[in-house]
Amino acid sequence: MTTRGPSTVLIAALAAVLMTAASLLAVALLGPPPGAVMERAPACAAPSLPGTTVRVTETDMGAGMRGRGMRGRGMRLAADRTSVPRGQVSFAVTNLGSVPHELLVLPLPEGQALGARAVGADGTASEAGSLGEASASCGAGKGEGIAPGAASWVTLDLPAGHYELLCNVPGHYLAGMYAELTVT
Repeated sequence: MTTRGPSTVLIAALAAVLMTAASLLAVALLGPPPGAVMERAPACAAPSLPGTTVRVTETDMGAGMRGRGMRGRGMRLAADRTSVPRGQVSFAVTNLGSVPHELLVLPLPEGQALGARAVGADGTASEAGSLGEASASCGAGKGEGIAPGAASWVTLDLPAGHYELLCNVPGHYLAGMYAELTVT
């Protein structure tokens, strides 16, 4: 029978700790392995808002997607309704992804296809004509981006028409983060 000295046990324990630390660091830097579900408690939620409320969720594939190109890589902006009556409309936006997002509300001109806005060299669409924005983490209106797990909100007075809801963080619009809203 072979006995192990205290130094052998100490080395084995140290190796186990280092391997665990390396695994945790890899998940932090690269995101979870494919198929893994990482849950986090929401940082905040939108309060009760006036008018008709449109709940918008924004998602992405996670930190592991960075550096691999974003087109068709799981970026999504989804609204819980496609039509609302004109008047006071509130947008409650929740970022369920792992990178910051935002929501802009832009009129959709007659004859312009959804998702067809010109995008500049900076990876963003023009914000000219924007009626409002929700991009303040845990707050209303414009900010620096909705942090992962946080919410933002904005209330607008919208006339009848067609609108494009979009995330204008560089590259996100091209990756498919937009939805249409009809105001009747």
